[in-house]
Amino acid sequence: MSNKVNFRRLIAGLGLCGILATVALLVQSCSTVDRSVVTPPVIEGANFVGDKVCIDCHPKITRAFPASPHSRLHLESVKAAGQHGCESCHGPASKHVAIGGAGREKFITNPGKDPAACYECHQDINAEFHLPQHHPVTEGKMNCVQCHDPHGLDIMKPARGFAMSRLNESCGECHREQTRPFVFEHAAMREGCITCHNPHGSINAKLLTIRDSNLCLRCHAQTRRPDAGAALFIGNVEHTGYVRYGTCWTSGCHSSIHGSNTQPYYFY
Repeated sequence: MSNKVNFRRLIAGLGLCGILATVALLVQSCSTVDRSVVTPPVIEGANFVGDKVCIDCHPKITRAFPASPHSRLHLESVKAAGQHGCESCHGPASKHVAIGGAGREKFITNPGKDPAACYECHQDINAEFHLPQHHPVTEGKMNCVQCHDPHGLDIMKPARGFAMSRLNESCGECHREQTRPFVFEHAAMREGCITCHNPHGSINAKLLTIRDSNLCLRCHAQTRRPDAGAALFIGNVEHTGYVRYGTCWTSGCHSSIHGSNTQPYYFY
C-alpha cells in the first residue's frame, strides 16, 4: 500500500515539476526573444564588422539600443562574435566605416527610407500594406520610422516629433485634427486609435477594422425592451428609425465621431 502511495506521490511530483518547467520555459522564451535574420541587406563588396564598430559614430543610438527588442536580432549566416542587431537591418558596414560614414545612403541600407529590410521579418505587415486602404509606406511616401522607433525601448513610439502619452498617439503627428483635445472626447480615443482603425492597412475605408455600424455596436450595445415591442435601443435612446441609414457617423448623426467641443453625443 505504501509503495502505491509513494508511486502516486512520485508521479504527482514529476507532473508538478513538468508544469513548473513549462511555465519557466514560456517566461524565458517571452523575455529573451531571439530571431535570426536569414537574408540581411546586401551591400556589394562590403563585409560585416560587428556592432562594436558602430559605437564610435553612433553613441546615442547604441546607448539605448540594447534595451530594444531589435537588439536581439542576429545573423544566421555570419558566425562571428558581435554580429548582432545593427547589420541585421543595415547590411554589412565595412564600406560605410571606411569612408567615415560619409554618403550615408551609398554604402548602408536605411530601413527608414526603404521598408524592405523591415518586411524581411514583418511579412504580415507587408501584406497589410498591400490591402486596398493603407498608409503609403510601400509607395515611398511614408516610412516605418515615422511611427516606430527601431532603436528604442518602445518600438511603438517614434523617436522624434509629437509627444506621446499613450499607445497609438503617434497618429497625432499627422492627424492632429482628430487627436486634438475635446471638451467631449469619445471614450474610444482613450483606448487608442487602433480600437477602430488598422494603422497599416484594411479592406475598409478610413482603415476601419469593421465597415458598418457593427464597429460601434461592439461598445454601444443594441438592445430591445420588453415594453417597447420591436423598438431598438442604444443606451436609453430609441434608434429604430436611425440604424437603417448606415453607420453611426455616415447617417448624419454622430458626424464628429472623435470628439466635440459643444455636443456630448458628437453630433457636430
